[in-house]
Amino acid sequence: MDGLLMVLIGIFAVIVLGWRLNRWLMSPPAAQLPGMPINERIQDHPAIELLEREGYEVIGGKVKINLSFDTEEGSVHSRLFIDYVASDDGGELYLVKLSRDRLPVDWTGSGIRDRLMPLLLLYPECAGLLYIDQNESAVRRLTMDWSDEEWIGNDD
Repeated sequence: MDGLLMVLIGIFAVIVLGWRLNRWLMSPPAAQLPGMPINERIQDHPAIELLEREGYEVIGGKVKINLSFDTEEGSVHSRLFIDYVASDDGGELYLVKLSRDRLPVDWTGSGIRDRLMPLLLLYPECAGLLYIDQNESAVRRLTMDWSDEEWIGNDD
């Protein structure tokens, strides 16, 4: 009787370990990246369908990143928003920003730097940023690279 009980406990332990291992292996890649904000509540939006057509899977919803700055005059607060987090077929993660009519992006080096670079600097483990132009129903993929070269031009 004791032997049968031990066999049943062993079978149960193997089933639980197998289930946990399967759950861990099937979890989204973002859940395995420390520091990456993932909001599991994903609000429906036409941009999700657009991302899926482009081959991305939305794995996280809107995230608010609270910022605090100490100045000589005192503390000031602000925040950044990530609209979604998406992954591609290779499991690479992308931050997603939706276009806003009142805050258009100037697609120059300085415009991209000022509006989108802070997000890329906060989460360098991401493969890049996907900018959804809602007026044109287009997805722009943006990556950033460091360069030591001097560029001559009219951008800041």
